[in-house]
Amino acid sequence: MASTFRIGGDLDVRRLGFGAMHLPTGPGPARENALAVVRRAVELGVTLIDTAYLYGGGANEELLAEALHPYPEGLLITTKVGVERTGPGGDWKLDGRPQILRDQVRQALRRLRTERIDLLQLHRIDPETPLADQLGTLRELQTEGLVGRIGLSEVTVDELDRARELVDVVSVQNRYNLLDREHEAVLDACAAAGIAFLPWRPVAWGNTGAEAGIAAVAAELGATPTQVALAWLLDRAPVVLPIPGTARLGHLEENLAAADLKLTPAQRDRLDGPAETGSQKAPGPA
Repeated sequence: MASTFRIGGDLDVRRLGFGAMHLPTGPGPARENALAVVRRAVELGVTLIDTAYLYGGGANEELLAEALHPYPEGLLITTKVGVERTGPGGDWKLDGRPQILRDQVRQALRRLRTERIDLLQLHRIDPETPLADQLGTLRELQTEGLVGRIGLSEVTVDELDRARELVDVVSVQNRYNLLDREHEAVLDACAAAGIAFLPWRPVAWGNTGAEAGIAAVAAELGATPTQVALAWLLDRAPVVLPIPGTARLGHLEENLAAADLKLTPAQRDRLDGPAETGSQKAPGPA
């Protein structure tokens, strides 16, 4: 099982990354701990960190820059655009209008203190804006050198196919884990095309350890159910790049240790049994 993957054929990252969504961004001890977690992730070899404008309206991006800038060579911070507030303190909604996408990318560059976002993902396809306008804007930003590569999030196979007619799609970020495989067909499409698949919510909401089959495999390996779930993802296909997130150092180290966990063929077959598809859905976009 390869420990690295080349996104777009040339951007080499370690397959087990880090999702920054749940890191506290406010002032005080919680922020200091969040900074320590991010720095420790990089110390332990993480080279792929996922964030988005949605995460605190850019505060998450600023936190990562504070923790890691100037960035070590080989570190990829991928962010997402295409979701906007309806007003100050208002609800979030999809917004893929060209002027919104362009402004969000420029603001992300400022917050991340970089001149180029090597992997930019469209957080969701906005059904009220033509897809050609949304992806055309990202392609223009790519031509201008502000964006390196383009990815998508929460798409169907049909949407992925239509998008690939317009731009070179190098990544897809959909909800997927051992207990929730609704997007199995999308993962298979990505595997066939060599497109990176970043499962968000890679470990089901606190229920992984309660599933008897997972707990049994964990006991056999002397591992935790979370580690088993992550090892299963890494073993699922070489294009899978899980991005588990945590705000605790202990959980971080536990998660990253899953990269060294080896499932036997028999254990893999047992875990490959029917999933509780859709039962662990997250309440909102990630």
